[in-house]
Amino acid sequence: MSSATPPPQPDTTGNLLRSLDYSVLQQCMHCGMCLPTCPTYVETGRERHSPRGRIALMRAIADGELEVNADFGEEMYYCLGCLACTTACPAGVDYPNLFETARAEIERKGVLDTRKRRTVRWFALRLIFTRPRLLRALGRLLWLWQASGLQSLSRRTGLTRLLPGQLADLEPQTPRIQRHFSDALINPVERPAGPTRHRVALLTGCVQDLAFSDVNRATVEVLLANGCEVITPRAQACCGSLHAHNGDTATARELARRQIDAIDPDSVDAIISNAGGCGSHLRHYDHLLADDPVYAARAVTWSRKLRDIHEWLAEIGFRRPAAPADSPASEPQRVTYHESCHLCHGQKVSRQPREILRALPGVELRECAEATWCCGSAGIYNITQPETAAWLQTRKIGHVQATGASVVATANPGCHLQLENGLKRATPAGSATPSVVHPIVLLAQAYAAEAKATGRASK
Repeated sequence: MSSATPPPQPDTTGNLLRSLDYSVLQQCMHCGMCLPTCPTYVETGRERHSPRGRIALMRAIADGELEVNADFGEEMYYCLGCLACTTACPAGVDYPNLFETARAEIERKGVLDTRKRRTVRWFALRLIFTRPRLLRALGRLLWLWQASGLQSLSRRTGLTRLLPGQLADLEPQTPRIQRHFSDALINPVERPAGPTRHRVALLTGCVQDLAFSDVNRATVEVLLANGCEVITPRAQACCGSLHAHNGDTATARELARRQIDAIDPDSVDAIISNAGGCGSHLRHYDHLLADDPVYAARAVTWSRKLRDIHEWLAEIGFRRPAAPADSPASEPQRVTYHESCHLCHGQKVSRQPREILRALPGVELRECAEATWCCGSAGIYNITQPETAAWLQTRKIGHVQATGASVVATANPGCHLQLENGLKRATPAGSATPSVVHPIVLLAQAYAAEAKATGRASK
């Protein structure tokens, strides 16, 4: 450490950035390798909107040269948190730690507080996403609204345009809620028909559980087909990713403790996540609970055993589905792959989903330009920063359409919804809209087709 830049003295006011290990703040070499990978910098060309610029602001606060104010708060929330900079960075800067610490300090200082913002954060972060049964009850009401036809009627008659403020713009993005949630589709314990090779626990998520319970069921089918006994605890809570990324570290820690109470990491070979954003956060329970005397050791085991589903399948050597022998020759199904930011940049899982897609019979994988670029969803970024999110969505949809694919594979619920909504708007009337599907759903379908063909052949 240079004597010209001594670390700041211990902060007595509790400033979280000043309490960080100063070496974390010094890691950035200002080389600029991150600049062309950062969507907000590419959009504006402004240094402050780059990872390098944001780290400089954080360091200035740690050094006591700047104070945390509304401008700093708005800048940190303008960042997507996509972590593309971490992949590009040759110095290994721990940007996720800096980013989440900065947002936590912004919330601690209250520099962005308004009555509306406090109410929304309380309702979403502290109430809905900490109470699984309440969240599912609201999900059931939304399903009834959709299944009854009232939503379609409201849209056709223009009633949704009468919604106040931003709600009218957000309503078209409402996810389609599944009729059955994960607990109704998945038994607490499911065992493979053949020998059991591994014992795993499945995380069903919150939004994933309401809108993509079919993905969770498909995940179980794929795990069973590969010799895994699957443990799925009931009424699982949110993993805390939403809270950690929005500066509510205390609630994120409480939700991490609940997860560890629900799934004993010592009792399974792996803990399986199938949502890119959730998995990136779930991997770092060891860091989140490092100072917890009760949970720290179990959190280390948890993080060591956490696996993305694609990563786990590649690790154990998944069974490649066979093409049905009696299937007629046809044009291959064109599939492209959009990488969830937190799956490829946060978890460094990029090769394995492609390996699975290439193993599917009758599928041609077509690479998408800028596959690792953010689609604009970024948690709730498309709600808080709709203009930049829309720019990124349009950019992404253009690249997807250029592949000529009829299917877009992606492994994160936010990405799924962002792509689906963008494709619906961008596809010309009378043309088929490409479908958006989780890679594991495609693998489960291939196993099912194989089993059906085998059953026909044995008759």
